[in-house]
Amino acid sequence: MNTTSRAAVSGGEGHPVTMDKLRDDLQVLAGDMEQLMKATAGQGGQQIAQVRAKAEESLEAAKVRIAQAQESALVRARAAGRATNEYLRENPWQLMAIAAAAGLVVGLSLARSSGSSDSEA
Repeated sequence: MNTTSRAAVSGGEGHPVTMDKLRDDLQVLAGDMEQLMKATAGQGGQQIAQVRAKAEESLEAAKVRIAQAQESALVRARAAGRATNEYLRENPWQLMAIAAAAGLVVGLSLARSSGSSDSEA
């Protein structure tokens, strides 16, 4: 399951903006742009103005949702950074233990890989 497409972020008016909604908006925008190109290829006047207005509307809606998603992601990233920083300041020994364990795993992996290449030679 693709969890990134299900991620919801809060829009400016409290409405969730999902990655699926952003993708849908961009698909609508692409469709509107295709209509615009087809309409301008052989016809003029009122039909072009209507299609162009619809395309501009879709573009603005997509821009707003993308801006909302970016802002929300930035806010969440900052909050996660602050929470991580706070946790590490409150629990420095746990950080040291995790770093030591990771170093041990890397060291053992390197020792095994160099040991198996020595036996092959």
